[in-house]
Amino acid sequence: MDVLKVSAKSSPNAVAGALAGVLRESGGAELQAIGAGALNQAVKAVAIARGFVAPSGVDLVCIPAFTDVVIDGEERTAIKLIVQPR
Repeated sequence: MDVLKVSAKSSPNAVAGALAGVLRESGGAELQAIGAGALNQAVKAVAIARGFVAPSGVDLVCIPAFTDVVIDGEERTAIKLIVQPR
């Protein structure tokens, strides 16, 4: 499953386009976000991506979960959003 990393400065429209492309190509994707701002952008991107793929008859579901990531040798807790078609 492809992992898309989202920051607080990410454009939700750009992330949604990338998410829609990955979903069409591989059928599922994972968004990773650390922090409230990044999670906000990720959730907006999922909502926008639903609109992108809806005309082709695809309905998306989003499963939130925690994951641990290592950044600069420091372990951080991130939220991952697993996005799949229903």
